[in-house]
Amino acid sequence: MHRCLVRTEELLAETCSLGRETARHLQTVLRVRPGTPVTLFDGCGRTRAATVSAADRQGLVLTAAAPALEHPRPACALSLFACVSKGARMDWTVEKATELGAARIVPVISARTVSRPSDASRWVRIAEEAARQCGAAWLPAVPAPLPFDAALALAAQTPPLFVAALTPEARPLRDALAAYRAPPPAAGWFVGPEGDFTPAELAALADAGATPVSLGPQVLRAETACLYGLCVLSCAWLT
Repeated sequence: MHRCLVRTEELLAETCSLGRETARHLQTVLRVRPGTPVTLFDGCGRTRAATVSAADRQGLVLTAAAPALEHPRPACALSLFACVSKGARMDWTVEKATELGAARIVPVISARTVSRPSDASRWVRIAEEAARQCGAAWLPAVPAPLPFDAALALAAQTPPLFVAALTPEARPLRDALAAYRAPPPAAGWFVGPEGDFTPAELAALADAGATPVSLGPQVLRAETACLYGLCVLSCAWLT
């Protein structure tokens, strides 16, 4: 089933029109025609079956085929705080974090972060496309990159907070999760850059209550560590 991201008011209307730019993927790649079924989603937990009722060079008209459905939020809102990786690695991280059900993906600029973008518009589009393809009903929030201190202050608001660490006191993530009998309402996963956190940043994480966890004997790439933690947390608390 083809999926299309629309605004909530468009999803709830009995018909909605998609302009040429919005409908481009459906028309030029998926080749939809009148009568083609489409699933609408608004990224806020609503989906609705619809049908293409008209298609021309100006765009598409979609007509609702069933009532809107409400999908509950996951039991635990997982936030990924990822120091920005170089090149396309951050794009990949955002895409896969969306597929794994992250509620929020916060790009972080730490002391050793090499890439320092000023906005997240590209990553917002990547998250939207990933949600469309994987069938997600909820879009993750992807704010503009934050300095380390601001990101840590945000992460500390919704404990527990876990941080990928290579320090001796780090314990396996599975052991850290064993202390929880039920999923907490929210949790954060903090991952450093390619050069790891500075000693001062590690101390700040500890002061904020972050639990340092080990991801095994191998030293993982930053983007791999992001997905490792999200996979474990998702398996434990979302499924």
